[in-house]
Amino acid sequence: MLHPSPTTKIDPTLTRTTIDAVCDEDSPCVCLSFANTNYKLCLDPATDMDELRSMVGKTVLGTIHATARRIDAVSAGGRSIDPVAGCPRRIMGKIIGIDTRSNGLVINVGPDMAVWLMVNAPDQHAKDFAEVEFITCDIEPGASFKFKELA
Repeated sequence: MLHPSPTTKIDPTLTRTTIDAVCDEDSPCVCLSFANTNYKLCLDPATDMDELRSMVGKTVLGTIHATARRIDAVSAGGRSIDPVAGCPRRIMGKIIGIDTRSNGLVINVGPDMAVWLMVNAPDQHAKDFAEVEFITCDIEPGASFKFKELA
């Protein structure tokens, strides 16, 4: 069942999500869902596991972090994370922030969904891109979620 999207504005560099589960059998992960979408992402936790366990079922604000393999500018497209369920492998979206000091970009990948993307290709740097530019890229395994606060 899809739940309606909240209407309150948030910082566009944050992600609003519901923590569905926290598992630590083989490798720790946090499973997230997003209002009014079918996304069910499984990410590495970048926050204390006990703190995340206490948030299961709650809507929270946080940041998704990933490392890009190679970033390509695209002239058309939308905002998405692929696959819709499981560990993310590819993203597409609009650059909404550039951090040249850490060589990173903030990418809007959907409503209330942003990815903090480290630029990792040897011939690419965050300064090579412009805000509002659409990009697509494969991401390396190990994307993570860092809890900030309750939504």
